[in-house]
Amino acid sequence: YTLQTLKMSVSPDLTWSIIRNNSCFLLKGLNGQTYSKEPNNLRQRNSFRYNGLVRKKTVGVEAAKDGKGVVLVTRKPHALSRPGVTYTRVELKKGGRKTMGTIKATIRKNKYRKDLRMAACRRA
Repeated sequence: YTLQTLKMSVSPDLTWSIIRNNSCFLLKGLNGQTYSKEPNNLRQRNSFRYNGLVRKKTVGVEAAKDGKGVVLVTRKPHALSRPGVTYTRVELKKGGRKTMGTIKATIRKNKYRKDLRMAACRRA
């Protein structure tokens, strides 16, 4: 057997049950809602649906370093064991409509989760 065939992955449900109540990214809100500061969490909510650490394919939107435009961050599902190449970062600076179109097209063409499309557009 090679090392590739012996690799095992942990299910997202098991990972979520471990980090759900015990994570360094958790924040408690005044209204009883639990929030999360983790990367690629588009709504900043502590839920399985929006979690950026548990899922194999995630999408994130961040501000650009120079303050002009946004950075679209996507996670590659086939490179989870290699942290250096797991995330793809693309700077989008062409304007509002072009940025929204690029985000929607990237999510659609790369077959990311459809429920993240509007959350990513609102975040941008």
